[in-house]
Amino acid sequence: MAFGWIDEQAESRRRAGLVRTLRPRPADSPLLDLASNDYLGLAHHPEVAEGAARAARTWGGGATGSRLVTGTTELHGELERELADFCGFEAALVFSSGYAANLAAVTALGPHGSLIVSDAGNHASLIDGCRLARGTTQVVAHVEPDAVRKALQTHDGPAIAVSDTVFSVDGDAAPLAGLAEACREYGAGLVVDDAHGLGVLGDGGRGAPYAAGLAGADDVVVTVTLSKSLGSQGGAVLGPARVIDHLVNAARTFIFDTGLAPAATGAALAALRLLRREPERAARARAVAGELHARLTAAGHQAVRPDAAVVSVRAPSPEEAVRWAADCRAAGLAVGCFRPPSVPDGISRLRLTARADLTDGQIARAVRIIGETRP
Repeated sequence: MAFGWIDEQAESRRRAGLVRTLRPRPADSPLLDLASNDYLGLAHHPEVAEGAARAARTWGGGATGSRLVTGTTELHGELERELADFCGFEAALVFSSGYAANLAAVTALGPHGSLIVSDAGNHASLIDGCRLARGTTQVVAHVEPDAVRKALQTHDGPAIAVSDTVFSVDGDAAPLAGLAEACREYGAGLVVDDAHGLGVLGDGGRGAPYAAGLAGADDVVVTVTLSKSLGSQGGAVLGPARVIDHLVNAARTFIFDTGLAPAATGAALAALRLLRREPERAARARAVAGELHARLTAAGHQAVRPDAAVVSVRAPSPEEAVRWAADCRAAGLAVGCFRPPSVPDGISRLRLTARADLTDGQIARAVRIIGETRP
């Protein structure tokens, strides 16, 4: 029977407690949200919503084609210029998603004959970029610049090291300065995904590379998403102008994909301008994460100290993690639930995301519910 093997895999997932389901949320959810990546609380901000609506009224509901045909509007150019300026890079290129941006950066900068050194904790989009690239990939120990250095020693030719700046599972940060130093010893480029750093780390939320003094470096390329701190949709690659020009000509997820919808472009641009005016939002998101961690550990939970806005709480097993998250939801709190194979170390977790607009009362309520529902 066609696709009969799907039933076997479904049963295996059920036995392992790894079944995933879609859960549509209403427009006005009563849940306290610590599950989304809306770190700055901008997804529902009136200025961001109006930016989306104004762009849709002006440019229509869709981009109408790939960026190289009809899919580039003046609005895309505005966003690219302002995003590059804000983060301290020479140029930027907007994609339809952060996933597409990562695939573009890794595949276009890891051609045949090159070495790609990838952190073991990298996001799936970076991993898939490595799989699709024509270069040879070597996976190295998590957040270990010396491991990157040893890998680069074995290769004579073009090379890049690839890493998240803030890892999405535990919220720990990569040692960017150490990675850059290792790369420069061997003339390699550094490609980092700042999806969880933009809007949270660096001066006024300018990102982890900015905080590490790497913004604008000619050997550093940064990918970002517009769907987290900027409350919109889409992604971008930031870097030297010649790298961006190369992506326009070589990145398949740019050349063959429809451009980012005008509404998402307008929303991201409005959020970026709002963040420029209100840089304190970045510090508040970090403060909320720190407070969540302090209260959770004081209550006896195994919580990982956050380097940005992600706080993870370890669960005894995949099944108990699912039940814990469901019990939190029943009590009025939405939290993330990370289980294998999404977690490389096999440890299941509740994943909490701090938001700049959370009140002290909401933080206390979240910690109370997590404690009351603990397996």
